[in-house]
Amino acid sequence: MNDLTPGRAVFLVSRREFLGKVRTKSFVWGTLVIVAVLAGYVLLQSVLSDDAGRDRVALSGQATVLAEPLEQTARSFGREVETVDVTDPAAAEEQVRSGDVDALITGASDDLRVVVKESLDDALRNSIDLLVKQQVLDAHFAEAGVDPAEVARNLERASVEVVALEPQDPQRGQRLVIGLVIAALLYYSLLVYGMMVAQGVVEEKSSRVVELLLATLRPWQLLLGKVVGLGLVGLLQLVVIGAAGLALATFSGVLDIAGVAGGALATGLLWYLLGFFLYATVFAAAASLVSRQEEVQSVLTPISTVIVVAFVLGINLLLADPTGTAVTVLSLLPPFAPILMPGRMALGLAPTWQVLLAVVLALLAIAAITWLGGRVYANAVLRTGARVRLREALR
Repeated sequence: MNDLTPGRAVFLVSRREFLGKVRTKSFVWGTLVIVAVLAGYVLLQSVLSDDAGRDRVALSGQATVLAEPLEQTARSFGREVETVDVTDPAAAEEQVRSGDVDALITGASDDLRVVVKESLDDALRNSIDLLVKQQVLDAHFAEAGVDPAEVARNLERASVEVVALEPQDPQRGQRLVIGLVIAALLYYSLLVYGMMVAQGVVEEKSSRVVELLLATLRPWQLLLGKVVGLGLVGLLQLVVIGAAGLALATFSGVLDIAGVAGGALATGLLWYLLGFFLYATVFAAAASLVSRQEEVQSVLTPISTVIVVAFVLGINLLLADPTGTAVTVLSLLPPFAPILMPGRMALGLAPTWQVLLAVVLALLAIAAITWLGGRVYANAVLRTGARVRLREALR
């Protein structure tokens, strides 16, 4: 063991941490539970999105001839209408009351009566209004000897050119959801696996295992191996959850910009690595100041608070004003960048120079914190008993 090279030493420690965690039931079941929750959410969104754009309409009497025209007209308003013919209007009204159908249409084509349970959807109302007016116009054209089909063709040729000075991205809603999901996954991973690093440090310190390890390893090798090993555990879980969510959303039809989602997941993994190395070293250094698990929370609270604030503030800014100055500036700063920048990138609002600047600042912060945290860890990890003051650990 004394002939271990630094690289070999870090590899052995990281392998020990990685295999020790991925083989546990908590990791396997925790990952499966998250994937199951994600699958349930995607399925719910799929059902809601299908129901949101579809109506079931019952037609009775003379109104039955409007089935095909109504379906075509509603389609022009972005709605899917399924029509069913009914012979008993009273029974059909009960179906409306029970929610089996959304509306019942009866009467002549120029004098329709629509029965609904509570209110009539605007798109469906506009479709029916337009259809009634068209039927009345066709009747007048026929009386005047004018071909209604010729009039319809002339109307189709007439159009209005719309020039948008600031066109809205039709995929903006899906991009925002992707950004928020990535931010939430990163928040979860940084907080959970950062805490895991801290608890491992205290466990080794309280059980005196660290003394045996440091007999053959340098403190920085043990610290780096622990951070790398647990970081890879978090990365593996993030890949599994992200890939499962992307596949479910794509196959269910909830997501129609799979390429954007895949790119967001890839950049999310990059920012996870940057964020984890940024925070995990601080978690480990802070945990080395205490010797008991009961004292861990007191030294980790300030670090956890930064992550929580970054997430809560980032989510609110992305929802309120994703193009604002505040979210732009904060997404460049290392404490906030791992959560905010992936969201802005998913929205397509982060120029390349801002992404590169955020990465450079994150790497510089990682280098500085690794040096500082490594020094604290090396000076405090072998000191048991009372809590070590930060000032003493830095000496």
